[in-house]
Formats: sequence, C-alpha cells, structure tokens
Amino acid sequence: MTKPSIVMANWTNITDETICKKVLYLEIEHSRVRVWDLAILIPNALFLVFLLARLKRARTKLKQTSTPIFSAFFGLVWVSTGISIIRCVVSMTVNAALPVGDYVDKVLWLILRLFLLSTEMSVVTFGMAFGHLDSKTSIRRVLICTSTISLIYSGTQGALEFVNPDDSFHIDAKNYDLFGHGGMLFWFISSIFFSVIYSVIDLLPWTPVSYRLALPTKKSFYLYCLFLAFLNLVQAVGSGMLFYKVQPGMCIVDLTTYIYFTVFTPLVYRTFLSDFFGSTPPPTILFSYKAQQDELAEDDTVSLPQHSYSSTKTDSDIIFHGNSAMYESTHFDVHGSPSLQYDDADGFHSSVLLTRSLHEGIGSINASMEASVGESTHRRRSSDPVTPTVVHT
Repeated sequence: MTKPSIVMANWTNITDETICKKVLYLEIEHSRVRVWDLAILIPNALFLVFLLARLKRARTKLKQTSTPIFSAFFGLVWVSTGISIIRCVVSMTVNAALPVGDYVDKVLWLILRLFLLSTEMSVVTFGMAFGHLDSKTSIRRVLICTSTISLIYSGTQGALEFVNPDDSFHIDAKNYDLFGHGGMLFWFISSIFFSVIYSVIDLLPWTPVSYRLALPTKKSFYLYCLFLAFLNLVQAVGSGMLFYKVQPGMCIVDLTTYIYFTVFTPLVYRTFLSDFFGSTPPPTILFSYKAQQDELAEDDTVSLPQHSYSSTKTDSDIIFHGNSAMYESTHFDVHGSPSLQYDDADGFHSSVLLTRSLHEGIGSINASMEASVGESTHRRRSSDPVTPTVVHT
C-alpha cells in the first residue's frame, strides 16, 4: 500500500539532481560552457555553415526573381539562426550564477523566441490570408504586424519570467533561476493555443471554408503545420505535468524545447526555400498569388498591367497565355482541387468563356444577316421582268 505513494513522491520531487533538470545547467569540467547551450549551438552552427555554402547561389537566385517574399523568408532564417548562435555563445561566456549573467541569458532567450515566433506567424499569414500580396509594401506591413504581436507575447513572457520565475527551474545549489519560458501555466496555455491554430489550418481543406478561401494545396505546407501542431501539443502536456510537479514533465519540456530551437529554422528553409534555391526554372511556392506592384510614393493608385490578345489566337491560347502572364508562380500554388481556386482565376476564365459566347453570338448574327441579304437578292432577281432578246437575221 505504501509503494504507490513512494513512486508518486519521487515523481513529484524535482530536485537539482533530476537528470532532466541537471542537463540544463550541467557545465563541462573546468569551464563555464553548459552542456545544454553546446547541444543547441552545434546544430545551429552546422546550419549556418550550410547557409554560407549556399549564399552565393542564393543571392543570384534572389536577384533573378521578382518575388520579394523569398528575400523575406531568407532574411528571417538568417536572423533567427544568427541570434540562436549568439545566445549560445554569450551564455557560454557569462556566469549565469551572477545577476548580470542571469539577466543577459534570459533576455537573449526572449529575443530569440520573439524572432522565431515572428517567423512562424509570418509564414502562416502569407499562406492563409495574404498569399496574393507580393509587393515589398505588403510584406513589410505583414512583418510589422507579426513582429508587434510577437513582441507583446515575448514581453508578457519576459514579465512573468522576471517578476514571478517558475520554481521548477530554480537551482538551489547555485541560487539562480534558469530560463523558465514565462512559467508553466503561461507555457501550457500558449502551447494549447498554437496547437489548436495549426490543427485548424490542417483541417481547413476538408471543410466548407475551402470553397470560399484560396487555400494552399502543397502537402509540405500542411506537414509543416502538422509538425508544429504536434510539437505544441506535446509541449502543452509536458508543461502541464511540470505545473503539477510531475517529474517526467521536465524531460518532455526539455525534448520539445530542444527540437524547436534546433529544427524549426531548418524546417522553414526546407519547406519554403529549398525548392526555390535548388531549381533552375522558377518553382512553385505553397500558395499562389496575383502579382502586386508596390505602392507609389505619393499616390495609392497602382496601375495594373494591361494585356491584349490577337484575334487570331484561340480560346485555349488566351487561357494558357493569360495564366502565365498575369499570375506569377511561387511555392504556394493553388492548383488541383476546384474548391481551392482563386476567385481572380475563376473570373478570368469566366471572362474568356463570355468572350467566346459573344464571338459565337456575333458570328450567328452575321450569318443570319448574310442569309437574309442573299435571300432578298434572290427574290429581287426572280421578280424582275425578263427582257426578250431580239435576234436580227
């Protein structure tokens, strides 16, 4: 009868010697380098080497394309990777046991989380709401909006972290607090929220909403959302367990944290940029959009490109030529299911069909008029008196 209570007591006793907690502050002998920081640094450093090796080709491809969305994604990947490496290096050089070192370490964690969350939100925003916008102005507005929301989130997280640190991350032996992500309750609520958002995105193609909204159809986009939905769900379970002082919750939280801070940035690159940088012809992105020109400096009016078609072209020529001329293909294509087509494309095809009908109607009218004129001429000729021909001999 006493054995279950002993097990439960061990599970709820999260001490400094608990292996999943110890790995967070364990240092390499005769140095201030923490094993946790080194474990996060190595994958990010390798990914930075990969980016540097591809930098020349990437710059060439970015100069050749007219879609600034690739530059936005590429910039976010670079910034997130750079800040992650800086955070690890600084954490290795400062003494977290000192108040200044502890403060710097937590601020760098918050800054890194801010940029990663901003990248998350920007990707989803472009994919689901602003996929048809591809001007520098629209991208800048979206980035400002997502950065503001991320700043509010990170600010709230930071306030909780400094004002009310989670005692699960307090190190009694060194008398300082590890970064606790704003506390387990905050982390649990935010993880549940993000998991629900990504799950809803994954379910949208199977709902009636797909008939009204232009949704991405590339499988990689939904796999990306599915991965983050599952990761946030597991993270919510771990933080919930840790909130109630259940020891395995610390191990779950460590695992999800490590995966997020080492895998997320390469995942964004693989999902949204690898095809673009690795292909010779222009690839397709995960959503399709109508090319938009930047706003003028003093006038909000944007001139749309005008297209004229020769009367000698067939309807199929107009359709295929029109699609390639009016719509720029990026990685976020909406080809495939009729329910996922853009209204602009439907309107264009409808206008082509309407033009064909008008041509057929005009042709029928012309044929009828020609038939009427021919019949009138025939009647007039048949009613004229025949003048006899006199033959003189």
